[in-house]
Amino acid sequence: MSVVVKICGVRTPEDARAAADAGADLLGLNFVPTSPRHVEPEQARAVARAVPDMALVGVFADTPRETITRIAAAVGLAGLQFHGDEAPADCRGFAQWTIKALRVRPDDDVVARAAAYDTTYLLLDAWVAGVPGGTGVALDPALTRGVAPGRLFVAGGLRPETVADVVRRVRPYGVDVASGVEQRPGVKDHGKIEEFVRRAKAA
Repeated sequence: MSVVVKICGVRTPEDARAAADAGADLLGLNFVPTSPRHVEPEQARAVARAVPDMALVGVFADTPRETITRIAAAVGLAGLQFHGDEAPADCRGFAQWTIKALRVRPDDDVVARAAAYDTTYLLLDAWVAGVPGGTGVALDPALTRGVAPGRLFVAGGLRPETVADVVRRVRPYGVDVASGVEQRPGVKDHGKIEEFVRRAKAA
């Protein structure tokens, strides 16, 4: 089975359709107010209407449970991604499948951190001080060692020209990209999306 590709930080119906046409499997909608890729629920509903057959993942960071539940129902989210400092208990009890994002440093015990979470999937991203994600900083694939690849998404600095190598080295369940397929923060480059998906799935 080819790797699952998640295009994250989608903000417009046009970008969503481009990702769907390119063969992406999941679209990430960012509900973190401080992110340049942030969308309001009404924007997210417009994206959802544009790609009714696409699974949508809501990205949240230390967001109250009631807010997550309300947005998930209003938009029709298939999955929830927790990208803040959420404890394991904060990621449980939702109707949707879940991803816990861990920003990892070279000296982290990644396996121990990952084992604490019983979310459906784990996403490993590069650690950058004060920034929850979407930095474009590459994650060292060696840091994924010991994490079960069947529940692993890899993120952090992936681009069309680097994704195939990461997929071959790690063999993760999925890859997640935001800045690597953009013209500028929050604006996708449709050519880069197409190339990213093609190279990831061919690896």
